[in-house]
Formats: sequence, C-alpha cells, structure tokens
Amino acid sequence: MEQIVSRLTVFFEDSFWVGVCEHSDSGGYGVCRVVFGAEPKDYEVYDKVICGYCRLRYGHTALAAEDSTEKRNPKRMQREAARQMKVRGISTKAQQALKLQQEQGKAARRVKSRAQKEAEKERRFLLHQEKRREKKKGR
Repeated sequence: MEQIVSRLTVFFEDSFWVGVCEHSDSGGYGVCRVVFGAEPKDYEVYDKVICGYCRLRYGHTALAAEDSTEKRNPKRMQREAARQMKVRGISTKAQQALKLQQEQGKAARRVKSRAQKEAEKERRFLLHQEKRREKKKGR
C-alpha cells in the first residue's frame, strides 16, 4: 500500500507570510514554497494551496522519504508538533530541499544567461561585419 503524506506549514519570515508545502510518497520527497504576503486568512490559504494544487511546482529531490509505518505514541506526536511550532516551523529536510531546488534554478539561469549573451555577441558581430561590407561597397 502506497502512503502519500502532504504537509503545509505557514509561518512569518522577514516581512512576508510564507507557506511551505511538503509532499512525500514512495517516489521521493518534494517541497514547494508559497509566498502569501500579508497574513493570510483561512480561505486564502485554501484557495492558494488546495484549489491551486496543480499549479504548485514541487522540486523533487533525491532525499529519501521518511518511513512512518510504525505505530506512534499520540502524546509523543503532540509534543513533537508543539516543539516544531516553537521552532521556526519548517523542517530541516524541507530547508535542504528548498536550498537544493534554489541552487539548481540558479545553475539553469546561469547557463541560459550565458547562452543569451553569446547569441547577442554573435548577432552584434554579424551586424558589424555587414556594415563593414556595405561601407567597402560604397553604399
């Protein structure tokens, strides 16, 4: 039986309210960051995350999903949830996944930017060559 676990954590970061959606299944672990701006109402969270679930871009990473097949003590789970709420609110695993996703995006942007710069440089060179030819012909 495949178990799918999704978790949403909303917290205040710097000057914005941010939601971190975590999704784990047998295929792996994915994280998505949603910025709300001002303090979100319940219906705004519902609309942005649940209704717009298909628009969320999860960065699937190679981090292994946690196995929670064992039976857990409900009081221990309650203490753990309270401890997580005291601390920043976002798990270390989610932070690692978001950082990895950010680095991958940065590398992709660098490659794309470099290719655009090279294409622009080539275009300008060809334009310069064409102007030189026109001048030589006397036009």
